[in-house]
Amino acid sequence: MTVYTFFGCALTAYGTPLALFLLTISSDPVKIIILILSAFFWLLSLLFSAILWTAVVPLKEELAFGMVFSVLFQEIFRLLIYLLLDKADSYLKKLTETEETQIFANKHILAYVVGLGFGLMSGAFSLVNVLAASLGPGTLGFNGEPHNFFIVSALMTLCMVLLHTSWGVIFFSSLDSGTYWQTGFVILSHMFVSCLSLLNSHNSGAMYPATIIPSYLVLLVSIALAVRVAGGSLGGVKTAITGCGRGANMEVQAD
Repeated sequence: MTVYTFFGCALTAYGTPLALFLLTISSDPVKIIILILSAFFWLLSLLFSAILWTAVVPLKEELAFGMVFSVLFQEIFRLLIYLLLDKADSYLKKLTETEETQIFANKHILAYVVGLGFGLMSGAFSLVNVLAASLGPGTLGFNGEPHNFFIVSALMTLCMVLLHTSWGVIFFSSLDSGTYWQTGFVILSHMFVSCLSLLNSHNSGAMYPATIIPSYLVLLVSIALAVRVAGGSLGGVKTAITGCGRGANMEVQAD
C-alpha cells in the first residue's frame, strides 16, 4: 500500500509539470539551460531564507516568520533573474535566433520557462520528504493524524508548481509593460497562498479544504491572467484543447 501511495502522490504532484517539461522544454537545450538557471535562483532564495532564519534566533520557532521572508526572497530572486536575463537579452538573441531555434523571439516563452523552473524546484523541496515518509514503515492515521495528508500535500505541491509558472509569466510581463499592479498581484497572491498553509500547522486535517479550495481558485485566476498578458484568450485555450481531443479521436478512428 505504501508503494501505491508513493507513486500516486508523486504522479499527482509532478505528472503535469513533467508533461509540461517533456512537451515544451526538453527538446530545446537553451530552454533547459534557462530552466536550470531559474531553479538555481530559487535555491539561492531558499539559502538566504535559511540564513535569515538561523540568524534571528528569537523567531526561529515561528513558522509565519520563516514563511513570510521565504516568499519575499523568492520574489526578490524572481526580480533578479528578470534583470539578469533582460541585460543578457541581446546575447541570448544572438545565441538562440538560428535556423534551429528562435525561442526568445517572444519574451513570454522565456517567462514561462523561468516560472516552470521556479515551480519545479519549489515542488521538489515541498514534497520530497513527504514522499520518503510515504514508503513507510507504518500507516498514517493510527495516532489521530489526518489520513489524507499525503494526497493533500501532493495537490498543494501541484498547485504551487503551476502557480509559479503562471506567476513567472505575469511578473515578467508586468515589468516589461510597466503594469505594476500585476507585480503586486503576484507578490500578494504568493503571500496569501503561503499563509493559507499555516492553517494546517495543528496537523488535524480539519482545515485542509480551507487551504486547498482558495489556493486552486487563486491558481485559476493566475492562469487566466497569464494567458491574457501573453496575448492569448481562454477561448483559444479551449479551442486548442478541443482540437487536440478531436485529433486524438481521428487517430483512433484511423487505426
